[in-house]
Amino acid sequence: MKMSDSMDGGMDNTMSEGMGGGMGGGMGGGMGGGMGGGMGGGMGMGRGGGMRGGRGGRGGGDRNMGNRSQDDRLMERIMAISGPTHELPPQETTEKKFSGRNRLYIGNLTNDVTEEEIQQMFQQYGEISELFVNKEKNFAFLRMDYRVNAEKAKHELDGTMRKGRALKVRFAPHSSTIKIKNLTPWISNELLERSFSVFGEIERAIVIVDDRGKSTGEGIVEFCRKPSAQLALRKCTEGCYFLTASLRPVVVEPFEQQDDVDGYPDKNLPRKNPEFFKARDIGPRFAQLGSFEHEYGTRWKQLHELYKQKEEALKREMAMEEEKLEAQMEFARYEHETELLREQLRMREADRERQKREWEMKERQAEEQRTREEELRRRQQEEMAMRIRRQEEELHRRQQENNLFMQEQAIRGGGGGGGKNYDSVSNSDRDGYGQPDGGSGMPVDPKSFMDAYNTMDRGSRGGGYNDDRGQIMDLMDMRVDMGNMGGGGRGGGGGSGRWQGGNDRNRQDDYPNKRRRY
Repeated sequence: MKMSDSMDGGMDNTMSEGMGGGMGGGMGGGMGGGMGGGMGGGMGMGRGGGMRGGRGGRGGGDRNMGNRSQDDRLMERIMAISGPTHELPPQETTEKKFSGRNRLYIGNLTNDVTEEEIQQMFQQYGEISELFVNKEKNFAFLRMDYRVNAEKAKHELDGTMRKGRALKVRFAPHSSTIKIKNLTPWISNELLERSFSVFGEIERAIVIVDDRGKSTGEGIVEFCRKPSAQLALRKCTEGCYFLTASLRPVVVEPFEQQDDVDGYPDKNLPRKNPEFFKARDIGPRFAQLGSFEHEYGTRWKQLHELYKQKEEALKREMAMEEEKLEAQMEFARYEHETELLREQLRMREADRERQKREWEMKERQAEEQRTREEELRRRQQEEMAMRIRRQEEELHRRQQENNLFMQEQAIRGGGGGGGKNYDSVSNSDRDGYGQPDGGSGMPVDPKSFMDAYNTMDRGSRGGGYNDDRGQIMDLMDMRVDMGNMGGGGRGGGGGSGRWQGGNDRNRQDDYPNKRRRY
């Protein structure tokens, strides 16, 4: 009884004053004294460490703000690992140094014990860390470097006498351990460690299996620090934490450690209790049939059999309820996925209708654009045709004027003397000026007329006209000359004019403009 009270009291005081108070100060907002004092008290760095941890715990800060920021960071870490978990790296098999499984409890000490004495007592088995001594309640805690050294120290120092008292050396309960239930068969050690690593650093995570290696649906997670275990317990109790695609949330409970190695030795029994001697007066035996002992022994066995039957019936009922819930869950999942597909289909149809409307609008715009372009092209063609008709009419009018002019000049030139001999030009040529077909009207088309005109121009610049059109152009030049000379001398003094001689006709400055309209 004293050992259990000492262990419980030591754990409560140590963890509350040192680790609890220190971490409370560190997380609560004590940036300097909170974190420093918290770590000093929690890690057990001396007598003053606990007080420093306590003072750190009283550090100021808004706890609600800290909790909100902590929850936000937790959700970010969970989102980072929420992807597929088909391939996970294997767990590290190397043992971590100074883990929580190597923590020892030393009880039944005297109040004059010192830290140096305990260090000298345990340092021969390995390295020591986080030594904490409570002289008021006569117990101490420390951590060994490895499990094998802790087991060796426990085995050799447990029960040794010190100042008339037998030391009690046991493994301290791992307060940062939680038990995980309701695991699916597809959860392994690696997935369990990965899933709970978001709450804090993990020392060990295993899934409990039976003698055939099949998962029992339960597991154990050991954190490095107690606040991490408390955070995981709180969050998984308040919410539903899923580890796989299954909708079976994990159930987290505090782990109740049971010592199945050392058990309960006879030296730990309270021999001063009167019940001890009363119970030990008679040794092991079988009851005789029909005796008083056999009757009540049978009743005890029946009571345990009834408990076993009820437990099995409850397990069967629980299994049936689980199967029923699994079926409902699968049906609900199917309905949910179907509804999601319907929603996606509705969205696709709405998107298709929107695209269809956009395509129709674009087609209408393209059709309107084509219509406008065709209308513009038609108008341009009509305008071009009108310009061509006007040009043809203008050419036809000019041709008629030239014909009339040539007839008039031919009549006037017949009675004059001197100058050039215009009689050499035949009447047919004068009557058919610009008419290759004998003067039957306007040329075949304006292009042929302009080509003929250009040919005459090139011929005139070469030193003379080579066809009938050249003679006609001479007549036009003569008309211009006579207009400058006056009415009476148009046909008289032809020998001394500027049209006399062949060399003067090649001068471009004196050459009249053949395109001039009269």
